[in-house]
Amino acid sequence: MRSRTPRAPRAAQRRRLCTALFAALLMVLGGLTSTAAVARPDDTGPSVRAQTLTWTADNDISKYKSAPTTAVAGPTTIVFENSEATGNTTGMPHTLTFDTSDPEYNNDVTLNIMANPNDDKGGKHTAEVTLTPGRYRYHCTIPGHGSMQGILVVTEGGGEDTTAPQTAAKVEGTTNADGAYVGSATVAVTATDEGSGVDKIEYAVGADGAWQPYTAPVVVDQVGTHKIRHRATDKAGNVSAEKAADFKVVAPPTDDRTPPETSATVSGEKNDQGQYVGMATVTVTASDTGSGVNKIEYAIGDGAWTAYTAPVMVHEAGAHKVRYRASDKAGNQAGEKTAEFTVVAPPVEDRTPPETSAKVEGSKDSDGAYLGKAKVTVTATDAGSGVDKVEYSLDGGPYLAYEAPVVVDRVGRHTVAYRASDKAGNASEAKTASFTVAEGGGVPAPDCPEYDERLTVFVGTVDTGIPNRVTNNRCRLGELIEDEKEWTSHALFLKHVKSVTDKLLRAGEIDKREYNKINRAAKQSGIGKPGQTEGYRKLFDGTQASLDKWEQVGGGKFGLNADGSITSSTSVEGMGMLWFPQRKYGDFSLKLQWRDDAPGNGNANGGVFVRFPQVHDHPEESRPEWVAIKYGHEIQALDRPDGDMYKTGSVYGFDRVGLAGAGVTPKGTWNDYEIKVVDQHYSVYRNGVLINEFDNTGGQEFTPPRGDDPGTDGRRYSSGYLGVQVHGVTDVISYRDIRIKEL
Repeated sequence: MRSRTPRAPRAAQRRRLCTALFAALLMVLGGLTSTAAVARPDDTGPSVRAQTLTWTADNDISKYKSAPTTAVAGPTTIVFENSEATGNTTGMPHTLTFDTSDPEYNNDVTLNIMANPNDDKGGKHTAEVTLTPGRYRYHCTIPGHGSMQGILVVTEGGGEDTTAPQTAAKVEGTTNADGAYVGSATVAVTATDEGSGVDKIEYAVGADGAWQPYTAPVVVDQVGTHKIRHRATDKAGNVSAEKAADFKVVAPPTDDRTPPETSATVSGEKNDQGQYVGMATVTVTASDTGSGVNKIEYAIGDGAWTAYTAPVMVHEAGAHKVRYRASDKAGNQAGEKTAEFTVVAPPVEDRTPPETSAKVEGSKDSDGAYLGKAKVTVTATDAGSGVDKVEYSLDGGPYLAYEAPVVVDRVGRHTVAYRASDKAGNASEAKTASFTVAEGGGVPAPDCPEYDERLTVFVGTVDTGIPNRVTNNRCRLGELIEDEKEWTSHALFLKHVKSVTDKLLRAGEIDKREYNKINRAAKQSGIGKPGQTEGYRKLFDGTQASLDKWEQVGGGKFGLNADGSITSSTSVEGMGMLWFPQRKYGDFSLKLQWRDDAPGNGNANGGVFVRFPQVHDHPEESRPEWVAIKYGHEIQALDRPDGDMYKTGSVYGFDRVGLAGAGVTPKGTWNDYEIKVVDQHYSVYRNGVLINEFDNTGGQEFTPPRGDDPGTDGRRYSSGYLGVQVHGVTDVISYRDIRIKEL
């Protein structure tokens, strides 16, 4: 903020003297009292009254419910409330953080408040600070809330800036005898403000063009009469009156007599008759090798000619004709051409999910338990677009494609969850069928070397295709392989697998064909080989079959690339997640590579989620991807110098790392990432360098509002699932070579 003129202190002294005289006059007259603060003759400055500024939040994740925009300098009580009273009915926490990392804003107030309706203050928190003149930027740091931010403008007490900036524009270029600019004109806009200082300058082209930020002189090379409007805003929010620079641009002398060449293409989704479904987009191009194209125009049907600045989108159903033409800077005009096409309304959208049901069959005992096994048959019907897929989950495991009745033959209590989706993308709510399988009375759970409920036997990442059935010792075939164990040599692992399969073959649990397939898969797996697997299991190896084992929830998606990587994309703002539902992990070392592929000069915002519960077990969550945020941890990947304060290596919302600590690699460069979690201690390595360590002691985080075990002392879960984040439209990030080793 600029300093004020020398007259300001004298003016303040006169105001204090007048105030004191007025108070004395009231005392003499008697009978009048005032509750306003009155300055004493020995005051050294304007009277300062404490102020209270209040922010509130509700269920909205894109903006605060209310927030102040202006304040005066001095002692201030900050109130931040995110409670049921302010409209938060989901229990979602929000934060109020003052940004102290950007030199453009004041950085003398450190404030970071997390509030949710279930905390010990009921979601209402206060803090005492002292504000100084200038601007403060504040924002929310919960993942996905990048737009929850704002600016607080603070002025000097008793001297608020109410005067708008002054603007001027200067047009330069070569002029002819008539004062017209030959070829092009350059418009430079300036602004000054003696109060709080200029905040921004804007300009607009024409009488009704949209305002846009002014960052450099505006070059106009289109032949014709022009108007450039301009205005400015100061840091106190005062906006100057609009001004305009009017001028004319003429073409340089030329002997060009040839009009431009024009063409048009029509694009969009077509039906079998070649008609455009819902919308057609007409793109017009023009070229001129002489004086150059001056303008392109189009008209829809018999309508008026309009300046062409962007592709023309036609939504109305029916036959259409778009006319187009162009002229060059020498005044030559191309003949009119047309593009003809037909738009039809899209088919009626199917918004009704399929109907599902399940039937459990088998022989029962007197207690209603199924003897030996139970068969679960799932059916789904859809009267709209038709059933696309049916899925089921056994005992809280991952959802798998339903292709035949599910046979459950392990003794104990079981739950089969099932759901279906249609070809229009509508998904039914998950339903469950619960039952008990008995075998001669109560039998304890088997003591198996591993837990593996997958449908087929895997050795490492090699799928044998053999049904993962229960053996006579009540362990499944895959649970006897112990491919998750860290073997010290490949030969030792092969010896173990042969020993297991020898016993199974002798007992008649497998046949010779299955015996050979399992041992061949063990050799292909490479488990135990030094420098090859290092005890790590591949979760994503760059193939479509590997990617199919992951599941996308929320917005956006990840696409498989030819080089074996996956890249995020989304058409809407808002977070999504690709997660690995095959199994949970406790203590582990997770390794992967990520690359910042954000367009332009920006940097991508991404991250890795760890230790969150099964996302589909929380029906109260309308967006299942938020389960990872509320109950797990996000390890951030962000090399952007501005914006979000949590940079690469940060444990989002809990442990912040700056760019200096994280290090930065050029965009488009692969980064090695290792996330090591032991008990509640998190270590993050980037390109082999330890950039963050975090002990999750339960200080800031909240206990999940369900019956799940959040870990001792209010800490997060001791085991859970893994996922990678889709953050936003421009946050394009790629991952590859995702592997894990249990510790």
